[in-house]
Amino acid sequence: MLDHWQEVFQTLRRNRLRTFLTACGVFWGVFMLVVMLGAARGLENGATGGFGTFALNTVFVWGDETSKPFAGYQAGRRLQFTVDDVEAVRGVPGVEVVSPRNFMRGRWVGGSAIRRKGKAESFGMWGVDHDFTRLEALDIVAGRFIDPDDVRDSRKVAVIGSRVREVMFEPSEDPIGAKLQYGASELTVVGVYRSPLAGRQGEWASSRLFLPRTVFSRMSGRSPHLIDDLAILVAASESAVDVETDVKSLLRRRLKVHPDDRSAPGSFNRAANFAKVQRLFWGIAALTWIVGTLTLLAGAIGVSNIMMIAVAERTREIGIRKAIGATPASITAQILTEATVLTGLSGYLGLVAGVGVVELAGKILARMPVGKGPSFFGRPEVDLSVAVIAALVLTAAGALAGLAPARSAVAVRPVEALAHE
Repeated sequence: MLDHWQEVFQTLRRNRLRTFLTACGVFWGVFMLVVMLGAARGLENGATGGFGTFALNTVFVWGDETSKPFAGYQAGRRLQFTVDDVEAVRGVPGVEVVSPRNFMRGRWVGGSAIRRKGKAESFGMWGVDHDFTRLEALDIVAGRFIDPDDVRDSRKVAVIGSRVREVMFEPSEDPIGAKLQYGASELTVVGVYRSPLAGRQGEWASSRLFLPRTVFSRMSGRSPHLIDDLAILVAASESAVDVETDVKSLLRRRLKVHPDDRSAPGSFNRAANFAKVQRLFWGIAALTWIVGTLTLLAGAIGVSNIMMIAVAERTREIGIRKAIGATPASITAQILTEATVLTGLSGYLGLVAGVGVVELAGKILARMPVGKGPSFFGRPEVDLSVAVIAALVLTAAGALAGLAPARSAVAVRPVEALAHE
């Protein structure tokens, strides 16, 4: 067995330049496959990260303006939800949680001026119910979130984001129990949350204050019965698209909207949009595998061609071995081993180099300041399963690359080989 392996490596060393150039083709194929898969995962992480921290099976519904006249109302009427609409939506099959929300100065932009000890800054202010954390993942790092008693008793409390804490408090200060001034009202901080998002989206997500919805309405001078939008958590066993359709149909009937009016109420279905993104990246991953596999195949063909040349050069040697009793199986095993070793070693180096580049890129992106990195690109990753599959494909490619040269070697006749120059 030792003699067998010594002969394999001796054959590969016999023409080092040829071996090196052949190995480069396989190395590059595996390297590019791993890097492209890592980059595809980075794009996918960046795209899916844009969905924020809300549960994927969430549907958002808001008023918007009608586009058709109906039941005595003119087109262009802006719909307004009430707490009665919230209770009606809770009865729709498939709805697990309905969390009504109110916003200051629009749904996503603008903010409210918060003051404390001579500091003043504008932050987003949301009025929510206690069950809001079932829809958005908020990491409470200090204190607590809003509870049912806060909503029922209209307590002037607030849960602030980590960015709010950073701006309004000194690093050594404990914000729990501290007071924040909004207009003529004082809010007591009862909790601090941190968003898992990064970049500009993470900065926005951490720059909010959550108040009990009842307190928010009172402070903004609005009726506590009016609701800006509904965040709906769909049961895992139900179709988010079907639930969205049922909820909007119910609201159209309640608010006297034409049944065929697709403008109002407005909605956003995270589950449906996430499914579209997933299908897109499944296609990208499939294309990456096709391109990488073809590149690897080109390297394997190069190995096969080189082994054919090596067999031709060793015709006399192979004839002598057959003349002294070498079996076709032993000659085939020798050629296949040489091809597999050449492909395997170069491919393994390509795999290690590819993983190293992907990991290095991930660390560079992780160290970038908040908001400075590319918003469309997340952390690139290579799954262990991908490395295993690449290794298996590589092994199979090596065996196939040596198959034709091995058959050519077996076909050599000892008499003709001994006469070969």
